[in-house]
Amino acid sequence: MAVRIRLSRGGSKKRPFYRVVVADSRSPRDGRFIERLGSYNPLLPLDHAERLVLDVEKIKTWLSNGALPTERLQKLFSNLGLCAAPTFAAQTKQAQPRAKAQERLKEKAEKAAAAAEAAKQAAEAPASEEASAE
Repeated sequence: MAVRIRLSRGGSKKRPFYRVVVADSRSPRDGRFIERLGSYNPLLPLDHAERLVLDVEKIKTWLSNGALPTERLQKLFSNLGLCAAPTFAAQTKQAQPRAKAQERLKEKAEKAAAAAEAAKQAAEAPASEEASAE
């Protein structure tokens, strides 16, 4: 049986409130669960004491027994030092600009570099003329 530590939604429409529960991965999101471990209220400010209320000892027990937290809970638990932060895969090629857009960006960068070089040479030229005049 695959056991997950996950959020079970409660609260009314547009006012979410979540319970942190241990449940079988095959059970529905708000359905049957094994044990309740705490609560999470995303509407409260980040520094509010009741935003995330957890029973840390029970969580450590479940994690040591092989329960896997969801990505959101893994992120919250990593802030508390209970587990490692989730790793996200690198962006795919699909998210990058297309070939013509990349060429335009490269040309724009080359023009900016050339303009910077010309400005640098223009700044050096008057300084060398003043030195030769003295």
